[in-house]
Amino acid sequence: MAYRIGVESLGIWESYIFPSPINVIETLIHLIADNTLGIAIIASMRRMLLGYSISVLYGIVLGLVVTKFKYLDKNLSSLILGLQTLPSICWLPFAILWYGINERAIIFIIVIGSTFAITMGIQTGIKNINPLFLRAAKTMGAGEIQTYWNVILPASLPSVISGMKQGWSFAWRALIAGEMMSAPKGLGHVLMMGRDLADISQVMAVMIVIIALGLIIDKLVFERIEKNILHRWGLDRV
Repeated sequence: MAYRIGVESLGIWESYIFPSPINVIETLIHLIADNTLGIAIIASMRRMLLGYSISVLYGIVLGLVVTKFKYLDKNLSSLILGLQTLPSICWLPFAILWYGINERAIIFIIVIGSTFAITMGIQTGIKNINPLFLRAAKTMGAGEIQTYWNVILPASLPSVISGMKQGWSFAWRALIAGEMMSAPKGLGHVLMMGRDLADISQVMAVMIVIIALGLIIDKLVFERIEKNILHRWGLDRV
């Protein structure tokens, strides 16, 4: 309706500025038919899985180390928060200077874009553990390693999963930003091709695909994990 009124009836926008839904669907079908979209999705997901896996590893280790030592927690927590608020695209010049225009630069942007969100999820989860759990563990004779493994980590899982979910969304944004600047193929590259060709329908089609992939992964992976953990801890709503 917005297209019919704004473009065809009143002429407020030009057709190359505001895309027709029909043209977007036709472009999407064309991208699927010539396998452009399939190749882009595979390339993007491969980068995403690698970068996000590294982010999870770094984020968990950093979060555990920072919460373990009060000196680090006091001095690094604000820095971690500040780095998390910094847009991932700001790291692109560093990535290009350090790694060049290649895959490693994109992986670096993904890692730096999502690691700190996971770290903050670890911090929040551990700091919000009920002190009674820790006292009960000590009363029952649990050592430091047993307390961490059997009490702290399981009790902090809801916040950890939330941090990982946030980290995934930040990693997804970082991936597209990196691909728009330096990738030879991927969803970000197809998006930039649409911009260079002034094809607003292709730009909109790729945006729809990016949104759809994000929602699918959230529903199939993170939502299921989150529900299982909340149910295990009796935190789900009936």
